[in-house]
Parts: sequence; C-alpha cells; structure tokens
Amino acid sequence: MDASLHAERLLSTRRSGYSLPQGFYNDPMLFDVDMKILFHHDWLFAGHTCEIPDTGDFLTFRAGAAEAIVVRGADGDIRAFHNACRHRGSRICQADKGSVPRLVCPYHQWTYDLDGRLLFARDMGPGFDPAGHALKPVHCETTAGYIFVCFAEAAPDFGPLRTRIEPYLAPHRLEQAKVAHQTSIVERGNWKLVWENNRECYHCSGSHPELCRTFSDGPTVTGVERADSDAGLRAHWDRCNAAGLPSAFSISDDGQYRVMRAPLLGDTESFTLSGRPASVKPLGGVAEPRIGTLMLFHYPSTWNHLLRDHAISFQVTPLGPQETRLTTKWLVHEDALEGTDYDVQALTEVWNATNDQDRRLIEQNQLGVNSPAYEPGPYSPDHENGVAQFVDWYCAALSARLGGSKRLVAAE
Repeated sequence: MDASLHAERLLSTRRSGYSLPQGFYNDPMLFDVDMKILFHHDWLFAGHTCEIPDTGDFLTFRAGAAEAIVVRGADGDIRAFHNACRHRGSRICQADKGSVPRLVCPYHQWTYDLDGRLLFARDMGPGFDPAGHALKPVHCETTAGYIFVCFAEAAPDFGPLRTRIEPYLAPHRLEQAKVAHQTSIVERGNWKLVWENNRECYHCSGSHPELCRTFSDGPTVTGVERADSDAGLRAHWDRCNAAGLPSAFSISDDGQYRVMRAPLLGDTESFTLSGRPASVKPLGGVAEPRIGTLMLFHYPSTWNHLLRDHAISFQVTPLGPQETRLTTKWLVHEDALEGTDYDVQALTEVWNATNDQDRRLIEQNQLGVNSPAYEPGPYSPDHENGVAQFVDWYCAALSARLGGSKRLVAAE
C-alpha cells in the first residue's frame, strides 16, 4: 500500500479528543511518513549558539537519514550543510561536535571551506569544476541562542517563530551561556508518546516526586486552556512584565509553538531538590528573583525551561517506530565555575530523575499500545488538553502536507 494513502486512511479514522489509532504509534510505514512529511519539512532545534562559539566549531544533527553539519564560519555566521561529501557521499564530520580549520572528508580528503566551497580534490582531471561541487546547504536560522535547521528544499518562513519567541528568550542571553551538562537517553517508545507524556501533568503527582517539589501540576500551567483566567498566573505575568520579562501565554496560529512564564511553587526558585538556585550567577544578569520558568514548546523537536539561574533544553529525535532519543542540556552563565558557582548534581538531579521516570512510563505505554486490545481512549478535558492540542496539531499538519484538499473530519 502507498504510505501516503495509508496515512490518509488512518487519519480518517481518528476521533477528536481521543488518543491516536494504533498504527500511528508502531507502524514502520507511518513512521516513514512522519520523518518525510514532518521532520524533513519543519524547522528543528539543532543546538545552542554557545556550543559553537569560535570559528571552525561545529556540531552535527541528524533526523532520520538526513544529517547536518552546523558550523561557525570565519565571518562569525552559523551555517549548515548536509553531512555528505560531494565526491562519493561519505560522511564528513563523524563526531557529535568539534573544531576544525576546514571540513575534510576522511575518505579521500576532499576539503571544503567553512562556507561550504570545495577547496581541494586531488587528481580529478583538467575538466573538473570545484565550483559545481560545493557542500549542499541546509536552511539554518538562529534566535536568542537557539539554532534551528530545516532539511526541506524550501523552508517555511522562520520570521513568525522568531517574532513570537525572541522577546521572551532574549533576557536570558543564552548566547552568553555554556552547556554545563548533557545527557542522551533512548526511550523505547514512539516519538509521539514522548510528546504526549510531556504535554500533561496528569501523571506528575504519582510519578515525579522530585519535580513536584517545585513545579505545579495545575492544568492552567501544564495545558493550553484557561491560563488567562488564572489569577495567580496573571499576577506572576504582571510582576515579570514589570521587570522587563515578557511572560503571558502566547501560541502560534497553527499551534506548533508556544511560550509562557509560570511561577514555581511557594518560595522556590529553581528545579532543585532544595528549591534554591542551582547556580549563583543569573543568566543574562536577570535581577528579578522568583521569575519561575519560561516554557517554550516547538513541535516536533523541542521543549525548554528557562529559569533565572539556568536553562534546560530537551531535543526529541525519532530513531525508529518505537524508539526515540531524548537529549537534555543544562545551560548556566558562561562565567559560572563548576564547584564554585554551581554543582552538577544539584543542577541536574531533578530532571535526571524525571527523565528516567518518564522513560519508564513511555516504554510501558508503548507496550500497552502494541496490545491487540488497544483502542484509542479519551483525554481528560481538564488535565490533558495539552495532549489533545499536540495531537490536533500533528493530525492537521500531516493531513495538510499529504496534499489532500479534504479537511480532516473527526469520526463521530
């Protein structure tokens, strides 16, 4: 069966307000559609600008079969290229990150400048034109310390994303931060189950004792509805806005990305077991105490928490129909000294525990979804409206990009 037709047929069986039909979570054909239609079409979070501060610094980022080299050029600009040599296609950069004066393919030593131009190709004959064999570019944009790439031939307009999120992120000055710690774990679950788990805190009180010391599981904080009617949230926004920190709930027209600043519980200030700051040097020199957490979500690849003392980015990378890598990075002020200004264990222990707890939940969820007894179940309108919003975005995006003129109508 044609994969696109298969996806359209399955979409037509989807019931609004319920979890997805089984195939969306375990069918290899549907996974391939997800990669081609979503991950190879959308802007994806690739890393932070502070990870490649100097000329020649690079990181690699993979989504399915596509892989980008993201490198800082001699002019200071950050560019991205497909990590495939123009000779016989070998990978050029084989490390996750590093620093090089030139991009040299280890197979036959074809050598490229940091702007992608081919500089050297040995013994290719008198008719060979180096100008016709530059590295193929990947769309690359930066905003407030975040790097996004898009593997599509024609990328969606990045402007609306930058306009909406940059005012919220800018006060934290992540360009002047550093990655204090990084982890990657593989979760044996479909990438959509990873997102669905993240988009609700219905499970938090029973599963995340460390996180619940400081983070509210209230629906107006974790969901996408009724935030404006929450007096506590509005008071928090007013206080942060007065300090020059944009805070109110803001979501894109298509629901793909959103930002909001939320208070932490009681007098806590950070995601630590004590509730006290994990680093004594504020990001960006933010003076206002107890600003809570700025939450940024961008489907399909990242969610984030930016606090006064540190920031945490989460990167979702599908590896297979039932396997997803979650990479977590903790960022602190670039001048913060480990052991003096921050302690890595105190900085990371809450989210290390939470990530592992979520991994177990997702893996058990996947095993249950695989059961022949599985059928889509209803979402809680109070606690799981964020999950419903993610699933609605996914179905709408997939349906539109499959090229059908029919609007998706939920089954009765």
